[in-house]
Amino acid sequence: MTPAARLSAAIEILADIATKRRPAAESLKEWGQTHRFAGSGDRAALAGLVYDTLRRRASAAYVMGSEEPRALVLGMLAVMRGLDVDAISHLADGARFAPAPLSADERARLAAPDLSAAPDWVKGDYPEWLEPEFSALFGEARAEEGRALAARAPVDLRVNTLAGSPEEAAAEIAHLAPRPGRWSPLALRIDLDADGKSPPITAEPAFVKGLLEVQDEGSQIAAILAAPVPGSQVLDLCAGAGGKTLELAALMDNKGQLYAHDADIRRLKPIHERLQRAHVRNAQVRAPRGKADVLGDLEGRMDLVLVDAPCSGTGTWRRNPDAKWRMRPGSLKERLAAQAEILTDAARFVRPGGRLAYVTCSLLDAENGAQIRAFVDRHPDFSVIPAAETVLALGTPGLALKEAGRTTTEGLLLTPRSTGTDGFFISILARAG
Repeated sequence: MTPAARLSAAIEILADIATKRRPAAESLKEWGQTHRFAGSGDRAALAGLVYDTLRRRASAAYVMGSEEPRALVLGMLAVMRGLDVDAISHLADGARFAPAPLSADERARLAAPDLSAAPDWVKGDYPEWLEPEFSALFGEARAEEGRALAARAPVDLRVNTLAGSPEEAAAEIAHLAPRPGRWSPLALRIDLDADGKSPPITAEPAFVKGLLEVQDEGSQIAAILAAPVPGSQVLDLCAGAGGKTLELAALMDNKGQLYAHDADIRRLKPIHERLQRAHVRNAQVRAPRGKADVLGDLEGRMDLVLVDAPCSGTGTWRRNPDAKWRMRPGSLKERLAAQAEILTDAARFVRPGGRLAYVTCSLLDAENGAQIRAFVDRHPDFSVIPAAETVLALGTPGLALKEAGRTTTEGLLLTPRSTGTDGFFISILARAG
């Protein structure tokens, strides 16, 4: 496909997303199935166009004065990819498979894509209804924080120390030019090319044999700060596909007992193969079975309970840009209720003197600090361990992380702008002995 044809296809897919109100991944998959002539390079470039447009939807619409798919794609080329009006006109020239030529109004807008007078939620490309939350959290920096969330995310990998060392892993994928993570000693980072195309990591021999996992550095940090001890008893209460379960097992050096559970058995499906590939031997999956209390025998026994809570995912917008526009206030309220319930359930498993780690990939205080404050009010035998102490699990980088991130009395907040990671909130609590 020519670059112009890809542009036309992106406009078509964005129209499908808007009409059917479904995730971008579904529309991209369906388009690929019905356009078999498109090669892998075409599909990757097309996904880049669609996701980049969704990243900068608000600012592109502002520049173009329209939310029509064509306007959004053209506006994105100017505000995100930095193309001038002549370069965009060359792509949209009305030739075969190309978008129609630019109108006089489009040309004028693309010639001077000015956002200086735009409201902060437009400059930061986040939903307008979240402006009060962003304003309270970030103040005058909210547009900058939003722009960081609208950028492309790099590919972050975690070295599985049950299979090898960071040095060995870096050597095996040297052809991908990885660089060490800034904070996590287990992290390797690969920057994307100009089109945002990710390398096929899951096909790499180092991944196949379990030496590498795809995991954002912020997520890695969360598990490290939870500080699981080799030989201890640990419960991953919201394990899902097992990303943090695998890291916990490695941090425990396969010693002790690790229990993985999730209320939705469907989310646990990938964990079994992943545990085997990662050489994990100390994990036991406790899948739900109807109304049976499959975790009842663990009450009051756990040295550490990790709650990787279901949340709005506002911290992952770099990787899921369409999610921010599909998010609604009603769904947030449902998440808040579920988080409070999960925290209450988690408390029953923590032994006296044990710890509870609460983690979200959200930036919103309602899901983070407010949940912890309410939990401690309900459970006065729990207290927050100051972030100044928990970051020491990272060694020297932890001290710098505390300065880079946002610390509160409830925990530590990481953001793409401040720490270069996805957005994560991490709170570690101790139960009185």
